[in-house]
Amino acid sequence: MTQAEPLISEIQHYWTDRCHSYSEENIAEMDSWKREAWRRQILDHAPKGNPLRILDIGTGPGFFAINLALAGHQVWAVDVTEHMLGHARLNADTYGAKVNFCLQNGDHLEFEGDSFDLVVNRNVLWNFEHPLLGLKEWKRVLRPGGRMIYFDCNHYLYLDDEELARETNNARMEWERNFPQQAHRIDAARRAREKDLEEIARTLPLSHVLRPEWDRQALNEIDMEIITIQEDIGKNVWNEDEQLHYRTAPMFMVCAQKP
Repeated sequence: MTQAEPLISEIQHYWTDRCHSYSEENIAEMDSWKREAWRRQILDHAPKGNPLRILDIGTGPGFFAINLALAGHQVWAVDVTEHMLGHARLNADTYGAKVNFCLQNGDHLEFEGDSFDLVVNRNVLWNFEHPLLGLKEWKRVLRPGGRMIYFDCNHYLYLDDEELARETNNARMEWERNFPQQAHRIDAARRAREKDLEEIARTLPLSHVLRPEWDRQALNEIDMEIITIQEDIGKNVWNEDEQLHYRTAPMFMVCAQKP
């Protein structure tokens, strides 16, 4: 089962519109201290092996895929948006990284079972209409002893919590005061797109549950061995302004192993 076509179309439309600016953000990460920080955050929790066969799901402009390929691993990367993959291929060429990019839905993968040592992604699972099916699919393509390592936030929990909504708005205003240059880069069109994404988020189940508590229960349900869940890794991979901007939705990491 895959996500409903109208929902997939809405998500594709948003990220097609956003792909250029998101690619610029990924390039800035590649050219900063974050390249090594993210690589270390992932590989310190990855299974042993060199090279690893890695699948990056929802690769976007390719930051994880390119980064891990440059570390010497064999990388496949999928995304549901063709325009994103176009940017990812250009970025991989720029950095001299060999990555196998494919247009695929992250909860209905076209790979054989037991194909990969490691599945990775960032800010992907919350987009799924059926996230438990996504986790099952990621487990299916992992070899026994393989791991999934993914990163996410409670992006839209404020939709159901007035106090959290106020705190989120206060954090944004404080960010705008303290980091006016970064705030200035977000133009009216970008803010309108963010409102569009918020409307999509209202229809998605993970916008309305507290995580990573949900992830812990879901992984137990599908018989994945939880290696670690780290509930706030922002200090490891985010700049000071990002930590403030996302203060009410800290990024967590999940690492789980297939028996």
